[in-house]
Amino acid sequence: MIGSFPKVVKPLLAQLPKNDYPVLNTRLFVECWLGFVLDRSLTSMRDLFLRLNSQNIEVDISTFSKASKQRSLAPFMKIYECLSEQVNRKNQRAEMKICPIDSTVITLTSKLLCGQGYSQVKLISGLDSSNGSLADKLVSFGKKHDYNFGMEIIEALPKKGIAAMDRGFASLEIIKQMKQNNQYFVLRISQNYKLEFLPDSEFFKVGTGTDSVVCRVVNFCDLESQKEYRLVTNLPLAGEEGLTNEEIADIYRCRWQIELLWKFLKMHLKLDELITKNVNGIAIQIYSSLIAYLLLKLVEIPQEWGSKLLDKLRYLQACMCQEISYIHWMQKIMRC
Repeated sequence: MIGSFPKVVKPLLAQLPKNDYPVLNTRLFVECWLGFVLDRSLTSMRDLFLRLNSQNIEVDISTFSKASKQRSLAPFMKIYECLSEQVNRKNQRAEMKICPIDSTVITLTSKLLCGQGYSQVKLISGLDSSNGSLADKLVSFGKKHDYNFGMEIIEALPKKGIAAMDRGFASLEIIKQMKQNNQYFVLRISQNYKLEFLPDSEFFKVGTGTDSVVCRVVNFCDLESQKEYRLVTNLPLAGEEGLTNEEIADIYRCRWQIELLWKFLKMHLKLDELITKNVNGIAIQIYSSLIAYLLLKLVEIPQEWGSKLLDKLRYLQACMCQEISYIHWMQKIMRC
C-alpha cells in the first residue's frame, strides 16, 4: 500500500544533516514542516509535538519557534529545486506550452508583523500547464503591484511557453519587453487603455504617445456575466503557428489553472494557515507548501485511488495512519 512516497522522499532527506544541532537537527526540522503541511489532521504545531514527545522525540515548541526564526532557507530551497527538476523532466514536449502567471495574497494578522509594516505576503508564480511544474516563484512582503514582478517570472518560463496573464500584470513596459524578447504572451488589459486601429493591418496601437505599443488585440464577451475581455497578444494570426481569435480566448481561459493551484495550496496544504510570526518562518512555510505540492506531483499511487492531487493526498494520509505521524514514517523510511 505504501506506493512510491519512500522512493521520492528518501533521496531528499538523505542529503540533510542529522547531527548539526543537538535537539532539532536540519533533517528533523524539515520533517516537522513537511509533516505539518501534509497532515490534514493537524491544526497546530503544538499538536504535532505532543505526538512526537509521546514517542520519544524530545522537541518542544520553543525550540522549533527559534529555529523557524533563525535557520537558513537553504535546505528548503535545495529540496524545492531538486523536485522542480524532477517534475520538469516529465512531459518534455517540444510544442508550445501555456504558462499561466498570477499571484495570491496571504493576509498577515500578527501584531508583530503589522508593527514592521507587513499586513500581507504575496506569492507570485508561473505554472507550466503541460506538467504542472512551477516556472518560478517570488515571495514578497508588502503591497507591491503584480507588474513589478512580471518580467522576473516571465524570464523563467520554458522555451516556447505562452504567458497567460490577467490585468494585474498589464503594463506597456512589460508588453514592450516581452516583444523584444520574442516571448509569446496573452495579456488581459483593462478598458482604460486607448486602442487605435492601424489601417491595412491586423494590429492595434495600444496606449498613447511614445509609450504606445503595436500588438494584436482580441475582444470577446462572456454572455453569462456580460463582461468584455480585451486580450493583447503577439501570437500570429497567419502562418504555420497562426492562431485564431477563438484559440487566443481558449489560451486565456487556461489561466484559471493557476487559480486552482492557489485554491489547492490554501485548502489542503495550509498555505493560508500561517503558524509563525516572523518573516523567515513564513517564507519557510510557503516553501514547505510548495515542496509538498511537488511531492504530490511525483508520487504514484494505486490506480483505484484516483490520479488527482487530492486523491494522492488522501492516499498518503491513509498510509500515514499506520504510523503516529509523518515524522515517524519518514524516519522509518530512512532506516530502510
